[in-house]
Amino acid sequence: METRQIRYFLKVAEMEHMTEAAISLHVAQSSVSRQISNLENELDVELFIREGRRVKLTPLGKIFYDRMKQAMNLMDDAKREVKEYMNPEKGTVRIAFPISMAAHTLPSIIYAFRTRYPEAQFEMSNALYPDLIKGVVNGEFNLAMIAPMPIKEHEKKITGTTLFTENIVALLPLHHPLANRTSILLRELKDDPFVVLPEGFIFRDQVVQACNVARFSPQVAFEGKDIDALKGLVSAGLGVALMPESTLVDNTPRSTVMIPLTDANLTRTVGVIYPTQRELLPTEQLFYNFLLEIYERLNEFKK
Repeated sequence: METRQIRYFLKVAEMEHMTEAAISLHVAQSSVSRQISNLENELDVELFIREGRRVKLTPLGKIFYDRMKQAMNLMDDAKREVKEYMNPEKGTVRIAFPISMAAHTLPSIIYAFRTRYPEAQFEMSNALYPDLIKGVVNGEFNLAMIAPMPIKEHEKKITGTTLFTENIVALLPLHHPLANRTSILLRELKDDPFVVLPEGFIFRDQVVQACNVARFSPQVAFEGKDIDALKGLVSAGLGVALMPESTLVDNTPRSTVMIPLTDANLTRTVGVIYPTQRELLPTEQLFYNFLLEIYERLNEFKK
């Protein structure tokens, strides 16, 4: 197997189209087809189900894809590690995060880090909760900010550190009957329509679970694709929402009010995870240590 064959294979698998993969790779379509055919002949298996130039991975192809994706990520990491070893302050941090941290938490951290190390670079992506864990395990990225911190026993391939615990608060329309209160119980919102994130978002599950603990099921009126969309829906008076407190720092929209909830344990843990089976690259280790330093200071200050 050649590296070129593997890169062609991965691109075709991701795009599920020979011609589009060739265009993306800036090579002739015939070259891509030939290399894929040579690879299949060498392995003596079919990696793709072909429907014209559109293709899909076979079951064996999916297994091979996962292994080769991990292998190529390791090769890319090795190249970066060699470059960064001599000067980690100028390297790149690949980090993923949930959408709820996109507006304030992660930008604030990166700004502070680049104030200290101005030549450091970042490659960032956001993902759903299970994809953050899967991405760290598979080597798509080595670091991920995550909330809540994973506690399941089967997450043996990742480890990490809880950076802080934050409150869950209510966001109400400005003219809501409870808008003038200094705090409320979650159960007081049992008759209100809720705006929530779509299915698949871990924070939606947390909202539903919190309401169930308060002995009611939330009446879901609208779904918003991200936290900003939820803010807009609340601002328009279409419902109430529960929010991580950090998402409202310096960013509470007009026509809304944030109200603390007095229910016990309405919090979420926020942390950073990394793989147990790979070492962080030099710049990533620098960033990880910076996270620990910054949040240790902040937590001490809160005390």
